[in-house]
Amino acid sequence: MTIAALIVAAGRGTRAGGGKPKQYQMLGGQPLLRHSLRACLGHGAIARVAVVIHPDDSDWYHAAATGLDRDDRLLPPCHGGAARQDSVRLGLEALSSHAPSAVLIHDAARPFLRHDRIDALLDGLREAPGAILAVPVTDTLKREDRGCARSGVERQGLWRAQTPQAFRFADILSAHRKAAGLALTDDAAVAEQAGLAVKLVAGSEENFKVTEPDDFRRAEAQLLLRLGDIRTGQGFDVHAFGDEPDRRLMLGGIEIAHDRSLAGHSDADVALHALTDAILGAIGDGDIGAHFPPSDPQWKGRDSAAFLAHAAALVQERGGLIAHCDVTIICEAPKIGPHREAMRSRIADILGIDVARVSVKATTTEKLGFTGRREGIAAQAVATIRLPG
Repeated sequence: MTIAALIVAAGRGTRAGGGKPKQYQMLGGQPLLRHSLRACLGHGAIARVAVVIHPDDSDWYHAAATGLDRDDRLLPPCHGGAARQDSVRLGLEALSSHAPSAVLIHDAARPFLRHDRIDALLDGLREAPGAILAVPVTDTLKREDRGCARSGVERQGLWRAQTPQAFRFADILSAHRKAAGLALTDDAAVAEQAGLAVKLVAGSEENFKVTEPDDFRRAEAQLLLRLGDIRTGQGFDVHAFGDEPDRRLMLGGIEIAHDRSLAGHSDADVALHALTDAILGAIGDGDIGAHFPPSDPQWKGRDSAAFLAHAAALVQERGGLIAHCDVTIICEAPKIGPHREAMRSRIADILGIDVARVSVKATTTEKLGFTGRREGIAAQAVATIRLPG
């Protein structure tokens, strides 16, 4: 089968608070949606990933997908409708030109999707036109009657539905087209309305939906439990000032007006080079020269943001996240203070993390040494990452 994943992220999520839709609020320094994107893009059987977003959320979406959008399997986002059911239908219509055999429909607000549950869903599709993740109800159920609890609700045979919900693509697209305008609660209900059998597949309690503010606290705790291997790496780099008249001074990912520029094979951004080495050191994967040899002409004049993004992608490939990074720039000139916040923002954008997890500082060597003589700029960096334990 050719498998596609459709992530539904067009809702407003107002119950979660926070001033923006919950799918763009931060979990572990990254937007909630990003965790769901990584889970889908990280599964080898998924050939296409599409996201349905609200028309007003394009900027938030692109920030959440930074770096991941280099993966050819991630399609451009499409706009949703007034209700979730409308959004899913529009997303399926957008996927139809790719003609997948099956589709996994997933809520953006379920960040802890495990790959073994995807495998189980795909196995379920071999037996039925649809399959959904669900967990059996274990609590005693009560019915409310004027503020009082009433017994008599039988829990046997009751399950709590989760996502992803998997379907043979042509079947669920046809079912959604027929169900347009109906207020059905999930895609399994749409399938049932069309007479399609939907198989129950065991989900997991960790695959919960973030809905209320307390759910973010629960999700943070769960994320930290999953990422118990804490690593620290350090990096150091130095570049001398050069004499190329048309070369810009790039520092911390931004261009700074200065009467001199740094010499180097790439754009010589000493701060990003140090931070790249720190991240590579934390994952034990060599140094920047091993990944981007200065003898290779393809890196001549290259934006160092590409090097840093590559290091961040290696962390993501290992299922980890960058918890914090701290960069110290050592020079007499230019003055770093006026540019500090722009550097922090740029580094956060490259790494795909919240700016609160980025520190940029500056110091001098009290006019001692090569930096004190204004012969160049040095930088040192420390990066803390978390990997699955």
